[in-house]
Amino acid sequence: MALRLDDEAALEDFVRRNTAVTTPPLLPELRHHAATEITPIWEMAESELEREGLPPPFWAFAWAGGQALARHALDHPGIVKGRRVLCFASGAGLEAVAASLAGAARVWANDVDPLALAASRLNAALNGASLETIGRDLLAPGAEAPDAEVIFAGDICYEKPLAALVEARLRSWSAEGRLVLLGDPGRTYLPRSGLERVAGYAVKTTRAIEDADVRNAVVWRVPAPS
Repeated sequence: MALRLDDEAALEDFVRRNTAVTTPPLLPELRHHAATEITPIWEMAESELEREGLPPPFWAFAWAGGQALARHALDHPGIVKGRRVLCFASGAGLEAVAASLAGAARVWANDVDPLALAASRLNAALNGASLETIGRDLLAPGAEAPDAEVIFAGDICYEKPLAALVEARLRSWSAEGRLVLLGDPGRTYLPRSGLERVAGYAVKTTRAIEDADVRNAVVWRVPAPS
């Protein structure tokens, strides 16, 4: 039976059936629905999901940059407490969950993959967090972002054209007076200049998705264009 992309309950059921509840290495206080070597989504990535026109299940992994942002929010709640937070290209929403638990007044998890948004809702419920999901492409011309005061973006510098578009959008949001934080473990297309280092974290990873057992993830502040 085809997966109904407009059926939130069906999407959430798909995530439950094809992931396991685990704990991210850098976030021992959180739980999330993730792919493991024994969950079916590994085999489905190039079959059922592709047939449904969905991207690979990037949301099913706790990437190092996103973990670093979430850790930073939990350790420094003053960044988000009482503020409105947008997690851009949020995957399964770990940063959004962390922002909510750190006291954000309102949190949006944004991703173009409906399964990522389903995972975000489930992960929020697992952790007693509150968030809203937004499925529209915020890189599209004329797309309006929510009225967030803080913006998180993790692990988005892995493709050259996409990274250039994301950098321009992040800097435009910064120019509007928003605090923009980027979590990145040294992806190929991370901007080479114009970022301000905020914190660094050693994140345990798996060779299934990375080329090292530990990635050094940095939280960067993205200033407005000079």
